[in-house]
Amino acid sequence: MRHRPFPTAQERPALPQPDPRPTPEHPDDDPWLWLEEVEGERALAWVEAQNAATLGALADVRFAADRDALKAILDRPDRIPFVSRRGGLLYNLWQDAEHPRGLWRRTTEASYRTEAPDWEVLLDLDALAREEGEDWIWSGAGVLPDTHDRALLSFSRGGGDATVLREFDLPTRCFVADGFILPEAKGGAGWIDRDTLVLSSALGEGMATRSGYPRTVRLWRRGEDPLLARVIFETDAEAMSCWGELDRDGTGELIFVDQRGFYEAAVHLGDERGPRLRLDLPLDAAPSWHRGWLAVKPRSPWTIDGTTHAPDTLLGIALDAFLAGRRDFAVLFQPAPRRALQNFSWSGGTLLLSVLDELEPVFTRLTPSAAGWSAAPLEGLPRIGVVTAGPLDADPAESDGTLVATAQDPLTPTTLLRIEPGLPAPLVLKQAPRVFDGSGLRITRHEATSSDGERIPYVQVGPERETGEAPVHLSGYGGFRIPVLPGYNATVGKLWLERGGTAVSASLRGGGEFGTAWHEAGRLRRKSLSHDDFAAVAADLVRRGVSVPGRIAAEGGSNGGLLIANMLTRFPDHFGALFCTIPLIDMRRYSRLLAGASWIAEYGDPDKPEDWDFLQHVSAYHQAVPGRPYPPILLATTRRDDRVHPGHARKMAAKLQAMGYDARFFEPAAGGHGYGKDSTERATFAALGMAFLRRAIGWEPATG
Repeated sequence: MRHRPFPTAQERPALPQPDPRPTPEHPDDDPWLWLEEVEGERALAWVEAQNAATLGALADVRFAADRDALKAILDRPDRIPFVSRRGGLLYNLWQDAEHPRGLWRRTTEASYRTEAPDWEVLLDLDALAREEGEDWIWSGAGVLPDTHDRALLSFSRGGGDATVLREFDLPTRCFVADGFILPEAKGGAGWIDRDTLVLSSALGEGMATRSGYPRTVRLWRRGEDPLLARVIFETDAEAMSCWGELDRDGTGELIFVDQRGFYEAAVHLGDERGPRLRLDLPLDAAPSWHRGWLAVKPRSPWTIDGTTHAPDTLLGIALDAFLAGRRDFAVLFQPAPRRALQNFSWSGGTLLLSVLDELEPVFTRLTPSAAGWSAAPLEGLPRIGVVTAGPLDADPAESDGTLVATAQDPLTPTTLLRIEPGLPAPLVLKQAPRVFDGSGLRITRHEATSSDGERIPYVQVGPERETGEAPVHLSGYGGFRIPVLPGYNATVGKLWLERGGTAVSASLRGGGEFGTAWHEAGRLRRKSLSHDDFAAVAADLVRRGVSVPGRIAAEGGSNGGLLIANMLTRFPDHFGALFCTIPLIDMRRYSRLLAGASWIAEYGDPDKPEDWDFLQHVSAYHQAVPGRPYPPILLATTRRDDRVHPGHARKMAAKLQAMGYDARFFEPAAGGHGYGKDSTERATFAALGMAFLRRAIGWEPATG
């Protein structure tokens, strides 16, 4: 009997090939759409199985120790209680091990300056949650001006952006029985007077924009059903949002803001009948006024009376003169290629400018008068590290010019300072404790060269001596004009630096470090350049002999999660492990999910063929294919994230796993667009990510 030879390749049955769907060529053929059903039975079963597998692989004794160490740091009683002033009292929301949801409390300024302030507790949120059987998370308070005896308190369920609103009586520390109550929705309300609110809420049929934010401004009287409140302003459904507030600080009128897109808004003045006047400003200009003076920062070139002002120039004028038609602006700030205005804020009749000059913080106080604008530097603040400054008062109408500032760097915890008009130097109010051992570490600044030759700054923190194989934790963001500056990070410090690792933070294009031009260089069809920048930093660490690709672990969240997902598909050989958190990844469907439509100005519209032509290249969900040497990745989100849909992370993990890749997934049930609603959840999320990264790059240092 003749034995049949082994079958030929043509005769062998074809092995099943990994399913690469969706693909750039067929972007809408998506087999994982069912994972977008946030509370769907099948989707939740998948999530629970994934959580069990991830925790089973990573939640060992070392993880538990890390989690507990982080939780202890987050709950330390000697943390700085940050405050804002209302009616002469300092208000604070305090969370600790005993009160994980928080205590809303207040104290006097004199008491706050002592080591153990005497706090008056107004509301125990943990007790409220227990009494009402709700997963309440604090979202803020709006105190009634002048009398300061009532407040509108906002709570979310599980940490989402949508909130409920309830009126609270401060003298009795009780909710007002017949008070204002607003059911859960995105948006909120503000005081006009004791019995009238301006309601900017997505609550009700037809009251939400495509992005899920408020489409109308309504006048809400005490005792009235909010759904029956009279609409006094509205935008169209395709706009991003609109809102209203009472201008107590200038005109005394109602302000109506029609947010057309993320970077464009029309501002109107009016009254309880609606708008009467639109401010004659470019849609992309940012105006702010106070006690009769107006400051405006345009985002694009603005020509006035034959003079063209560059983007990010700050211009000032008397408000009455502007409303009367005059345009003789004074130039208050002029940008330079690496000198950018980060923020401007009013307090006590003065305007504070916050500037980054080659990433060094510079502050100037301007005082307007009929004779012009006088400028004085804000003395006594550091010129290195991360420094912020702003008004102490929550309401500019109540401000007296007192400022609070914070200063920190990667090895120096936050110092809180008070700056009073007329005093020569800031007063140190509080100093945060050191929570990790930074001995033997140094901070250095470097620049990488990106794909088009642009210089990309980054800051490195690590041991004095290089080994050439340093375990590196690399982070970045690169979007929405948000600067990434190297501050004091307890998680990275305790779980990475203290154990001998190196930490790097990169200032990518798309951020706001160097102003609008820097942002524009990483927006829309240029978004891929911000990803090139991050890869260039990783490559520069190798070029400089700091590390090797397999020892570089990268982390990013939200827009930074999009960044990390693109590192997986575009630059897999640059990294040893990736931690991708609360990300958007599916750039074909992002604009149809939750608040995604509001980000079209940042990314582009995937429903337009001309935009999909460039978006498809940064849609890692579509670019992931079988057979590539992708590094291990942990994708993590939260179920209560009602801003960036958890389906992004779910679907990416499912697709990668189906193609045989080492992709893990984690999704706690609460947390909103963050890492958790309390110290336990935040510590668990962060410790899990660090455990994954260390294990994936083969680094298991002694914990001490």
